[in-house]
Amino acid sequence: MFYSIRHVTRFRYSGPVRESVMELRMQPRSEGPQTLRSFQIVTNPRAQLYAYTDHMGNAVYHFNLLREHEELRIEAQAVVEMASFPPRPERLDDLEWGRYNSFNLKDDHFDMLGPSKFARPSPELDSFMKIADLQEPVGDPLTALNTLQRGIYDSFEYQSGITEVNSPIEVALEQRRGVCQDFAHIMTAIARVWGVPTRYVSGYLYHKGSRDRSAADATHAWVEAWLPSLGWVGFDPTNNIMAAERHVRAAVGRDYADVPPTRGTYKGGADSELSIAVSLEPTAAPVRHEDFLKVARPMASPAPTPSMPERLYHQQQQQQ
Repeated sequence: MFYSIRHVTRFRYSGPVRESVMELRMQPRSEGPQTLRSFQIVTNPRAQLYAYTDHMGNAVYHFNLLREHEELRIEAQAVVEMASFPPRPERLDDLEWGRYNSFNLKDDHFDMLGPSKFARPSPELDSFMKIADLQEPVGDPLTALNTLQRGIYDSFEYQSGITEVNSPIEVALEQRRGVCQDFAHIMTAIARVWGVPTRYVSGYLYHKGSRDRSAADATHAWVEAWLPSLGWVGFDPTNNIMAAERHVRAAVGRDYADVPPTRGTYKGGADSELSIAVSLEPTAAPVRHEDFLKVARPMASPAPTPSMPERLYHQQQQQQ
């Protein structure tokens, strides 16, 4: 399965701003069943893009737009190939909890065990865990995480506008409503209390033909929990499904603060308006370079001359 992704972000300002500094985490990861086939970012006004890979393996692009502007548009396009996920068992053996030890856990696992900015214990979280009977995990870790996912799905209504991008989990816990970001943070916080390394995933979800609660024209968030016998396994508490071929991963971190698709600042006294559009559709397999190219002029065998002068330019292309 191949997916074509288009992610457009537009910032409009009430007046001219002098400078925009921006960091982007929009490039889908290439690992496991997911393979990135192409990716590009275009900005308007045009800006010089720089890139690096952070300590979690996420591709990060950044730029500094120095000219005066009243609108900034960022468009990312990608093609991703998604292979079938290996079959997952319905449950694990009773010894799985004992495998959470120093032999199986590495430094990056311990980073996903402690509290973070948006995924942390609180009195409100303790109260919810007690009401939902989630204070202690029941069964093996996989069974317990499926129960936790179902508990969040049943306990919360999906509704945008209740929380904001920087809202703590207490808002959703008190309102019993929220969006995928809130549900992912709540599941992450509880799983960590249980001693399961859990990380936040930012990405995209293909919706067509499904009955998902999450919005189809926006980015999506879910979690990945470390199971020693299986590795990182994805859970989507918003839709009560395990992450699989419909989930396209862009970045992973401790919580949303580590992986926002865009983060930046601008200089100027103007107010800003943010608009976002996301589309994810199945597409045909991209044409390989070998299949796309054709020989326009075959190489001739060189004549036996004492020396061959150095080429000063490439052959020109004939327009056809």
